[in-house]
Amino acid sequence: MPRRLNLPDSASVADAGTGGRMHAPSAARNIPHIRDLLTQYAPATGRALELASGTGEHAVALASALPGLEWQPTDVDEARLRSINAHAGDAGLPNLRPAITLDATAPGWGAAHDDQDLIVLVNLLHLISTSEARTLLSEAAAALAPGGMLFVYGPFLRDGEATSDGDARFDASLRAQDPEIGFKDDWDVIDWLHNAWLELIAVVEMPANNLSIMARKPA
Repeated sequence: MPRRLNLPDSASVADAGTGGRMHAPSAARNIPHIRDLLTQYAPATGRALELASGTGEHAVALASALPGLEWQPTDVDEARLRSINAHAGDAGLPNLRPAITLDATAPGWGAAHDDQDLIVLVNLLHLISTSEARTLLSEAAAALAPGGMLFVYGPFLRDGEATSDGDARFDASLRAQDPEIGFKDDWDVIDWLHNAWLELIAVVEMPANNLSIMARKPA
């Protein structure tokens, strides 16, 4: 993923801890809601690939909640890779693998990481361009096993409109720093998933005006 500089502080907040660990306040807020939803919809067993795992807090929580899935966290940032592995080391979960470097916006990664039963993406689409987002979703579709599920979470426009003044300001601040990024429209993302030959499972409203979008690769 191209390194985007000078984003607003609210774009990707993580506090430094000890031993390379990082802590994201947004992760602490959204983990219970994401975990509860995935325990309803995710496959019980198989391989799970998390894209842009960030601090690693989601990886630990979700691998713990879904013990039948072999969880593979990824990121492109060295500091975040260290944080993921530090949190994973603390947790000691047998189904949580060491983090690997993966640029989810680069063409071709889907074939190299194929046969995934679950792919999870949290809070990234608004921080990348439209072309990068479309590449990411098409590569995720290629990486899924037949019947595998893609889970996407984050802030979205609803039919072209922000759902709150705060979201409108956040979206505007992102676009002011980089006109290629910003909130994606929910209907556009659904169209991109269909164009990647994925079937929509559900769109679920989440706290703080976020959405979870889930799609499946036909069996």
